[in-house]
Amino acid sequence: MSAHPTPVTRRAPGKLFVAGEYAVTEAGIPALLMAVDRHVTVTVAGPSGAQVTISSDLTAGPARLRWDAGRLVLADSGRPVGPSLAHVVATVETVAKLLNEQGFVLPEITVSVSSRLHNEGVKLGLGSSGAVGVATVDAVTAYCGLAPSAEQRYRLALLAAAAIGAAGSGGDLAAATWGGWIEYRAPDRPAVLALARRRGVTAALEEAWPGFAVTRLPAPADLVLETGWTGAPASTTLMLSDLHRSAWRGTPSHRRFVAATTECVRSCVSALTRGDGHALLEPIRRARAELARLDTETGIGIFTPSLTALCDIAQELGGAAKPSGAGGGDCGIALLDDPNLVQELRHRWAAAGVQPVHLHAASERGSRDRLPGPSTPPSDAP
Repeated sequence: MSAHPTPVTRRAPGKLFVAGEYAVTEAGIPALLMAVDRHVTVTVAGPSGAQVTISSDLTAGPARLRWDAGRLVLADSGRPVGPSLAHVVATVETVAKLLNEQGFVLPEITVSVSSRLHNEGVKLGLGSSGAVGVATVDAVTAYCGLAPSAEQRYRLALLAAAAIGAAGSGGDLAAATWGGWIEYRAPDRPAVLALARRRGVTAALEEAWPGFAVTRLPAPADLVLETGWTGAPASTTLMLSDLHRSAWRGTPSHRRFVAATTECVRSCVSALTRGDGHALLEPIRRARAELARLDTETGIGIFTPSLTALCDIAQELGGAAKPSGAGGGDCGIALLDDPNLVQELRHRWAAAGVQPVHLHAASERGSRDRLPGPSTPPSDAP
């Protein structure tokens, strides 16, 4: 292995959840996502006075780090980095473990991160953490002379996210890796982490991951997808933690939610596969209703007044709308089958305090790589 003689720059797109939030956190349950044409860019270059230096346009200054028993800590204090750089650090640590298993040492590097998934430093809810992880994996491995496949890049990013306790499904990582429109089924993350601890990162990149699958889908040709931002950031990790602490999980209502959400995603995938964009509207409306029922039964705060207004306005115009992701703020999506209504939607959103965000689907990435099928036949039953 030899370090790249010049800096390496890679980027990864953000995402929108079209359907399947919350249910997709269970292994093998499907969700529908779209990668968006805003990106995180990561550049890896040679050393700048520390074993690892990380800088971001979202932090005040660079963090100079050193290795301590296989973990990166702040060079001057020996303390861990703060949450704003945790995903970058975890990703660098995971790639370093992979190199160590193969008899190499991560060279001294400088990692620079810039994001278009924020608005004046406030996240939009477009999967910035996932995009950071995937872009960092891509840039660091390329700088070190490795050429992992798309699936291996996704796996490295998921191992890094899971290692720091990220509670999400990894759907943002899949969208950032493959781009375009995808159906995504999450692997059994505890089993994957256990595999990596037991057998190492190299084995975890090669062995089957139960439940995991990604399927490319065509974009709807006869619908317009609009995105609205509430102006209020929300924490997916916090929302999922609140849900996991509730007594709702494992109840008949929980099982109904998973089954109903799975059916919504199946209907959406079928509509996209047949090229019938209009047929997306009804399952998206049902997906909104299921999220609203989940919110009512658990009280975790998925729907804010702004997100409710976003959805109501779109449905009054004959479209379908819902929060995108965990809710509690961030953004929502609307689907319209009449492009002449887009300007009215944006005008009414703005009047309700919802900021239209102009996004399009990001192009497919890693198209030459074989897409992962289910490692074991996924069960859609709750």
